[in-house]
Amino acid sequence: MLDTLTIDVQPAASSRLAELDLANLEFGKSFADHMLAVEYRNGEWQQPRIMPYGPLTISPANSALHYGQAIFEGAKAYRQADGSVSLFRPLDNWRRLNASAERMAMPTIPEEIFLQGLRELVKLDAGWVPNAAGSSLYIRPYMFATDGFLGVRPSETYHFGIITCPVAAFFNKPVRVRFEQKYVRAAPGGAGYAKNAGNYGAAMLPSKLAQDEGYHQLLWTDASEHQYVEESGAMNVMFVIDGTLITPELSTSILDGITRRSVLQLAHDWGVPVEERRVSSREVIAAIQEGRLAEAFGVGTAATIAAIATIGHEGHDYDLPALADTSFARRVGTTLDAIRTGQAADPHSWMVAV
Repeated sequence: MLDTLTIDVQPAASSRLAELDLANLEFGKSFADHMLAVEYRNGEWQQPRIMPYGPLTISPANSALHYGQAIFEGAKAYRQADGSVSLFRPLDNWRRLNASAERMAMPTIPEEIFLQGLRELVKLDAGWVPNAAGSSLYIRPYMFATDGFLGVRPSETYHFGIITCPVAAFFNKPVRVRFEQKYVRAAPGGAGYAKNAGNYGAAMLPSKLAQDEGYHQLLWTDASEHQYVEESGAMNVMFVIDGTLITPELSTSILDGITRRSVLQLAHDWGVPVEERRVSSREVIAAIQEGRLAEAFGVGTAATIAAIATIGHEGHDYDLPALADTSFARRVGTTLDAIRTGQAADPHSWMVAV
């Protein structure tokens, strides 16, 4: 039972940091020395622990493996201009994790466990936060069911953990995407707005088929008509058409991206016209053909801003103009980087020091 929040810390006997090749960081492959772990049983979260990064032991009958009760988040920590380390909008990640937990019939995480556990973990592994341009410490909070029971019901026990890994820029060049008009990522009333593992597992086959055709990502469309844009791969997507920033409005099938929120806030700050509404594949293609679409880009924690160079639609590829240095996507990406690294003012108090 969690009486007061004290975190038991078991330091690693030795650090693996010296083995890290900072010049060749591959996303999600090199993990920091420690991890946070908290167990849920008897209706209560137990005492948080920080321990050396390593394998977990689970039952072959683990209900998450069989019935999919598993969720996660994606956040980042950044090296600041003065050498310190700060987290980007961690409370938004906590709130979204709890929204996912509620959708998947899982217990919510108390704020103090999430935020204090995260800060203590990152502070302990602060040496793993890279300082090269475009780099950061990627943070993966996650939760899964731990009952060893074969039965379709919510688990009675859960494991919540946080692991971290140093990363470089996710995309180092503009991406090629195409509209997906056969497979469906999510449907209204489903769990598309939640970061549950099943959403990503179901997307792997259509994504692989697109990659085999030479595209990096898909532009997912709605489940009923296969015409209205939802997301791009694992990112939200935005278009600049006739000088207006347009992005699909949120729904139960679209993830409420934290980078999406940040980009829209900056657009409002700068007086850029913004529309959150349904946008169809036909509208996008017509805007390209008529020269009215100036920019298209994905936004997400891993990629931050991913410029789109080509959009495929019904067997034809449409190339987009290269982004100018004065483009909205370049400006917003540069501004976000500056805020996250302490090189610019943080008017919305997005950064939290560890």
